Amino acid sequence: MSRLVMKFGGTSMADLERIRRVAGLVAAEAANRRVAVVVSAMAGKTNELVAWTDGAGEAAGNLGPSDEEYDAVVASGEQVTAGLLAMILRNLGVPARSWLGWQVPIFTDSAHGRARIDDIPAANLIGALDAGEVAVIAGFQGVTRGGRLATLGRGGSDTTAVAIAAALKAESCDIYTDVDGVYTADPRIEAKARRLAKVSYEEMLEMASLGAKVLHSRSVEMAMAHGVLVRVLSSFVEPGGAPGPGTIVCDEEEILEKRIVSGVAFSRDEAKISLFGLPDHPGVSSEIFGRLADANVNVDMIVQSHARSEGAANMEFTVGRRDAARAVEIVKSAQSAIGFEEVAVDEEVAKVSVIGVGMRSHAGVAKTMFGALAEKGVNIQVISTSEIKISVLIDAAYTELAVRALHAAYGLDQP
Repeated sequence: MSRLVMKFGGTSMADLERIRRVAGLVAAEAANRRVAVVVSAMAGKTNELVAWTDGAGEAAGNLGPSDEEYDAVVASGEQVTAGLLAMILRNLGVPARSWLGWQVPIFTDSAHGRARIDDIPAANLIGALDAGEVAVIAGFQGVTRGGRLATLGRGGSDTTAVAIAAALKAESCDIYTDVDGVYTADPRIEAKARRLAKVSYEEMLEMASLGAKVLHSRSVEMAMAHGVLVRVLSSFVEPGGAPGPGTIVCDEEEILEKRIVSGVAFSRDEAKISLFGLPDHPGVSSEIFGRLADANVNVDMIVQSHARSEGAANMEFTVGRRDAARAVEIVKSAQSAIGFEEVAVDEEVAKVSVIGVGMRSHAGVAKTMFGALAEKGVNIQVISTSEIKISVLIDAAYTELAVRALHAAYGLDQP
């Protein structure tokens, strides 16, 4: 009998009524297949737990996300939902039990708060499934080789689900969310956005890293590495109803007709940092970005240009908005070593991107993008590209206008 992994996010597990709805979906699948279920904490619960650790940390010497006790607290939300879903399944006559990360076990490294999965010995889990029992697994958590609980970072339940699917050699990993698939753009901004029947791993990885919230980027990386078929489905269906076709995330070769552009993504979680009057000689960039890397500040878009004064350059780069103040503090502390004249930060920016595997073999994608934005009077501040995406940094006030303009320019609103 084939194996299936089902994953339910926080909105799907928000209260007992929704958990009962989830139990109905699981029971229907368990009638025909071996089923493992990965669950997130109730919507908003992890934020509440993190806030508690913030308060405790201030009182106890500023414990942070790298602390093992932080993980012990914030992982408890998934323990609650796993237990509740297993109880409700039993009440429906479906054999089930909850599994915490250490019970599976899901072995991770020791980077508390942002741990990465090392290995999942699946013998015990497979034995339970083959005995006809539904395994309800707490997402977002694992255990270090030293026996301490470790969490995978925000969005980690998606990663747990894909990792479990890989370990079980499951037929697919079904991610149930509050949307019925992956769309060409955010439907809340572009009413003409269309659901994609299939999207490649690479496209989904770019979409996830560029602002689309449907899947966590690490889960897509793992699915691509292990060849796990992922389906994005809606959990908000009537009891007994089918969740719909959703979107399949798969290998590029399984998509017969490849679109030039598959979607438009955006992120408002951006800040632009500008350094003026940099010495224009080798080693300056290494000094700047080495210091930021040592402080775990992730840098995205980078552009350097000549300054008006001879032998000097200006540089602009982007970081997450939450890291902006820390990044400025880091470069200011090294001003004498780096030798720049002035630093400025702008948090009123947004990144808008177009993504598509068809870009590899089609010319004129950038021309269409820049022309559409120019026609709407949207000024481009920074540009970055890869084989299958083009991203631009713009004034945040023009985000929605830019998304709609690009969606239309590439014909994404057409069947």
